[in-house]
Amino acid sequence: MKLEQLREKLGYPGAVLGGIGLLTSGALALADRATLDDIQAAQDLDMKQSLTQVLPGKYENDLLKDTVVMPGPEGGVTVYRARQAGRVVAVVFKVQARGYAGPVVSMMGVDRDGKLLGVRVIKHRETPGLGDKIEPAKSEWIHGFEGRSLGNPVAEKFAVKKDGGVFDQFAGATITPRAVVKSVKGGLAFFAKEKPQLLDEPLVGAGRVRDSGGSRARPAPTANHGASL
Repeated sequence: MKLEQLREKLGYPGAVLGGIGLLTSGALALADRATLDDIQAAQDLDMKQSLTQVLPGKYENDLLKDTVVMPGPEGGVTVYRARQAGRVVAVVFKVQARGYAGPVVSMMGVDRDGKLLGVRVIKHRETPGLGDKIEPAKSEWIHGFEGRSLGNPVAEKFAVKKDGGVFDQFAGATITPRAVVKSVKGGLAFFAKEKPQLLDEPLVGAGRVRDSGGSRARPAPTANHGASL
């Protein structure tokens, strides 16, 4: 059959397009597979850098592989655990609260006594020049959480000054620091309530938690805790 006759066949254009589509899809799949490891490595590096900012010191374990997933209002909360001599000495997890322009997401590190080691905002859409003072590159404000705990200050003082608390607010942007303070306070409450599981200590009760760091499974709480964890 001549080429001109073949082209007149109804299925010829569709077959050509289908073949091109298959080749394109195959090429994209190969490219995606080839870059998958690099993407994961970049994500792991970014997470390690975030953990380091709120978790000073040296630890013997790989925090990315030593985690426990706890229930939260918006789904599972991944808690990263730092160990020394096999003992959990600190944990890191994300918290969030509604800011002026959207959710303000922070990473916070807490030692086993419930004292804050550090807090860093890792995601927000607050107003440049006002709300972005929650970033350490713009202000020292975020360092004011270091060394704080649920008892320091007392609960009613764990708020911005406009609400009767001890934390400064920003001129023209009270909502943003209020959101961070609220989420950190909720995170400390979450730690206090779930402390035995977060520190890899035995618990008695029903249910189980997904744990990547220990050899035994431990009971999980049935209720959600924390402020928008």
